[in-house]
Amino acid sequence: MGNLLCCVQVGQSTVAIKERFGKYDEVLDPGCHFLPWCLGSQLAGHLSLRVQQLDVKCETKTKDNVFVNVVASIQYRALSEKASDAFYKLSNTKGQIQAYVFDVIRASVPRLNLDDAFEQKNDIAKAVEDELEKAMSTYGYEIVQTLIVDIEPDEHVKRAMNEINAAARMRLAATEKAEAEKILQIKRAEGEAESKYLAGLGIARQRQAIVDGLRDSVLGFSENVPGTTAKDVMDMVLVTQYFDTMKEIGASSKSSAVFIPHGPGAIRDVAGQIREGLLQASAASK
Repeated sequence: MGNLLCCVQVGQSTVAIKERFGKYDEVLDPGCHFLPWCLGSQLAGHLSLRVQQLDVKCETKTKDNVFVNVVASIQYRALSEKASDAFYKLSNTKGQIQAYVFDVIRASVPRLNLDDAFEQKNDIAKAVEDELEKAMSTYGYEIVQTLIVDIEPDEHVKRAMNEINAAARMRLAATEKAEAEKILQIKRAEGEAESKYLAGLGIARQRQAIVDGLRDSVLGFSENVPGTTAKDVMDMVLVTQYFDTMKEIGASSKSSAVFIPHGPGAIRDVAGQIREGLLQASAASK
């Protein structure tokens, strides 16, 4: 019906290209327009002004010889003031954009190592956007946004990178564990040294107390029993303590047999040995 009445309707966010006898005439904005087809006017086509997106996947090689697939997302739209250029100058807009993306990515990524490529995604995207903006503005298109959405290395390379990362973390964990064990051993050694030191002090005080007690006993016995010497009293005290000690050893459940010297001079030998040991302990404690 619109064609019969020489009227045409153009939708929102769209422009129409009007030709007259096959030659470009003007751009029709959204709305209703008079189109006298009988005078040679006709619509050559419509051009969308909406933002469109093109995803481009490009395979290239990094500086350290790793092949990667770089996925770029290009958002672009036609400019209404250059609608005639966008309609007539390009027959394959997506193919043209894809060619420029390939050119920039394959010129930028080979100058970077794999790790640097991941870190400099924004720089790569900026380089692609600048090149596209400069090239596509001639054809009536505006580049709205350029994103590098993914850099995907080969599956074997990803597995190797994960193994390297896992090995580094295991090495760090082993280092921390060894350091912790070292600290525990040092603290344990310090504790044992302190314990032995305190035990030594206790033994020294114990022996000193024994010597002091024996001295007091000998002096007291010599004063109360006339005619006895300090040596006689000392021998008697030592022998008494010796037999008390043997009694305790025999009463212990962990002892099965105890060998003691037996003979006429055994007691004298035992007394001499005990006296000699106590005198040495007293001299060492001083």
